[in-house]
Parts: sequence; C-alpha cells; structure tokens
Amino acid sequence: MKYLVILAFAAILASLGSALFFMMRGRRTGQEAQPSKSMARALAFRVGFSILLFACVLLSWKMGWIHPTGIAAGQ
Repeated sequence: MKYLVILAFAAILASLGSALFFMMRGRRTGQEAQPSKSMARALAFRVGFSILLFACVLLSWKMGWIHPTGIAAGQ
C-alpha cells in the first residue's frame, strides 16, 4: 500500500509539473500567452490522480488493510 501511495503522489507531482511547463511555455499571441489545452489536460489528470488516491485510501481503510493511528477517539 505504501508503494501505491508513493506512486500516486509521484504521478500527482509529475502532472502538476507538466501543467507548470505548459503554462510557462504557452502559445504567444500578440502580447499575452494563451494557456494550452495540454495544461488543462495535465491539471485534469492531477485532479483524477488525487481522487483515485483518496478512493484507494478510503477503500483500504474500509477493507481493514490500513488502520488509523494517533489520538484515540473520546480522549
């Protein structure tokens, strides 16, 4: 499970970095840069990876594969 979380975080950071690259590169039209569709796609992948990571952690908790730690409830 640890490796899945690490891989998901790496995918999130990679898509965020690629969105930054596409935003900085942009298409120059006159004086301003227009963000490309590639940037929007990279940000959409980032949102998808984040939702997938949350769903996997929630499913793992429900299945009993991972257990919460920290302060016990009611104390």
